[in-house]
Amino acid sequence: MYKSDFSYELPQALIAQVPAEPRDASRLLRVGADAFEHRLFQDLPDLLRADDLLVVNNTKVVKARLHGTKDSGGRVEILVERVLNTTEATCQVRASKPLKAGRIVWVAGCEIAVVKRSGEFYHLRFPSGVFDFLAAHGEVPLPPYIRREPNDDDASRYQSVFGSVPGAVAAPTASLHFSEAVLNRLQTKGIEIAELTLHVGAGTFQPVRTEDLSQHRMHAERYCLADAAMQKVRACQQRGGRIVAVGTTVVRTLEGIAQAYGCLRPGSGETRLFITPGFAFNVVDALLTNFHLPESTLLMLVCAFAGHGRVMRAYATAVRERYRFFSYGDAMLLERSADPKNV
Repeated sequence: MYKSDFSYELPQALIAQVPAEPRDASRLLRVGADAFEHRLFQDLPDLLRADDLLVVNNTKVVKARLHGTKDSGGRVEILVERVLNTTEATCQVRASKPLKAGRIVWVAGCEIAVVKRSGEFYHLRFPSGVFDFLAAHGEVPLPPYIRREPNDDDASRYQSVFGSVPGAVAAPTASLHFSEAVLNRLQTKGIEIAELTLHVGAGTFQPVRTEDLSQHRMHAERYCLADAAMQKVRACQQRGGRIVAVGTTVVRTLEGIAQAYGCLRPGSGETRLFITPGFAFNVVDALLTNFHLPESTLLMLVCAFAGHGRVMRAYATAVRERYRFFSYGDAMLLERSADPKNV
């Protein structure tokens, strides 16, 4: 398949610029094998079974965007991609000219040193702990399609109720819809929740630049699957329940581990797994996710999971019914296609 196979027309007015209020007031499109059902996210507990297991990503978004100036006076925008150690990080840097090793960037009166450049990223050294520096001087890194400056509400709304492990520069957006009310109803129904960590990097917004998908190289993201979470997944499978992934990051983590080792096992590492139609899923049975950008790797993953034709029809329906798209938009619930080719 080709990149253009995942294109669709989206009116700009449907790109959500602010989140729904309250969180669980988002719409939810249930994508069945033969029909689509229009619901609200607060209905989610009614659509799940008591023996299902929800697997969520507990990564926490950090205030990863910084504004500063070069030692020569030009403007600089820094987006932290990955924290390497206490005081150093890999970053995207937007400046009028490339920065050389040894240069200084000033942010809030503090010096950030350019250690080296590595491909499209820069290795920067901060004057204090990176996470502390970002908390003090950074701003919420809203996606580029949200065309406004972040405000005080974004600090909490671009963060899921599960976020506890700092390290992401973009939210695992399927989790943004969960509220305490929904969690309480899930608990009452006996539906368990397992947590894993995958720190979403800025690469999630990078476009696929090759028409031939076999030529695309996926960005790397760090994950951690604890033994307790793995045991919950195994117990659910043994009792015949469904593994319901909350977001594409959960799918990439679980399926990436299973592909790499032949089975699930606890541990941490990196995944560059690029899921396209024809991928053989081994773990995830159902997927809760937002609506994704045309020709994006995330849309390709969803098409691989539920079937290309079915998903593209669902997207056309969502556009026609004026669902809200992307990070602050609405959600969809899909089951894995019975077609092993998923095309």
